[in-house]
Amino acid sequence: MTSLLVTNIGELTTNVAADGDPCGTLRDAAVLVEDGRIAWVGPAASAPALPGAERTPGRRGVGRFPTPWRPEVLSRDGDGDRGGDVEVVDAGGGAVVPGFVDSHTHLVFGGDRAEEFAARMAGTPYAAGGIRTTVAATRAASDDELRSRLARLVAELHGQGTTTFEIKTGYGLTVRDEERIARLAAEVTPEVTFLGAHVVPAEHDRDAYVDLVCGEMLDACAPHCRWVDVFCETGAFTPDESRRILAAGAARGLLPRVHGNQLGPGEGVRVAVDAGAASVDHCTYLSDEDVAALAASDTVATLLPGVEFSTRHPYPDARRLIDAGATVALASDCNPGSSFTSSMPLMIALAVREMRMTPAEAVWAATAGGARALRRDDVGAIAPGMRGDLVLLDAPSRTHLAYRPGVPLVSAVFKDGVRAQ
Repeated sequence: MTSLLVTNIGELTTNVAADGDPCGTLRDAAVLVEDGRIAWVGPAASAPALPGAERTPGRRGVGRFPTPWRPEVLSRDGDGDRGGDVEVVDAGGGAVVPGFVDSHTHLVFGGDRAEEFAARMAGTPYAAGGIRTTVAATRAASDDELRSRLARLVAELHGQGTTTFEIKTGYGLTVRDEERIARLAAEVTPEVTFLGAHVVPAEHDRDAYVDLVCGEMLDACAPHCRWVDVFCETGAFTPDESRRILAAGAARGLLPRVHGNQLGPGEGVRVAVDAGAASVDHCTYLSDEDVAALAASDTVATLLPGVEFSTRHPYPDARRLIDAGATVALASDCNPGSSFTSSMPLMIALAVREMRMTPAEAVWAATAGGARALRRDDVGAIAPGMRGDLVLLDAPSRTHLAYRPGVPLVSAVFKDGVRAQ
């Protein structure tokens, strides 16, 4: 058995609600991970003793935040009684949060759209059709080229504190290319989404393409996927087409998600709620009826502020959704066209500055909210039985993620109790 004890934590965000605090904040805390799962959470002074590991609690001073700061490995040793390694890490009075859960990414792609970004910043409007540029580059790339870029992006995610992430297909739009994107994505995450319904490729008749998505393409991709998604938007797929595609995915055992209400008002939210979708993502343009429907459902409103940052569209109104009682998640939408960032800390900062979320709400949405959007009950919180996914911050509190935007505050990342960064 392997064990990890992180002690001398100045502020621990557990996301186990207590006393009106949804973040379940603990002070002067410690966390024990055994065999990849959280085994104990509580006051640092009461942390369990670990045979085979020398401990010096409070070495840096509980409640005192030194500068400069880095977590210190106090001991790493073999443990004969437990049959494995023990690592004790002093958090130095810094903050610890759950690993970020990025529930919306497009990490498998070829090419680059920097010129499109530059043109957009000069005034060219964003449109969904730019996806076809990435489709052409992805089709031309080899598996090894796609796998190499994917590995670099996954390393970026880990380095910024993301320990759980979803990946969508949607940049192949042929049976062969969608299947290989799904297959490559499944090599690095169990959260793979079939998004053959991203746009209609130029070479296809619309009705014939929807038939292909619902038939041969879905059959090829479903073995690698957990989810089915559709871009229900003007310029992409109609509400009726979206319902048909989601139903075809459900018939093959895939769970529904929806891209909706990004470019203007539409029926995306209603399609998602009616289908029992785990999430509807973007939610930039919402009617009162959309907000009420989300608040009355289990469908998470996943907001993607990196898109608005990169397209100069209006930001979603997170405050309106939260005050209505809807569940909100934050995700990066990392993709080469409309949001080429893998930084969940940036999403938190944008949500606080531009979407009227509090820092606590934004951190919750980037962790527990993302877990709900993926219908995961083993990530997004720090509590016994959960996966040992921890992010140590070079800061005294989670508020610094928004207070110090752009500063690399993630100092150590543990995935299943093992150092990932």
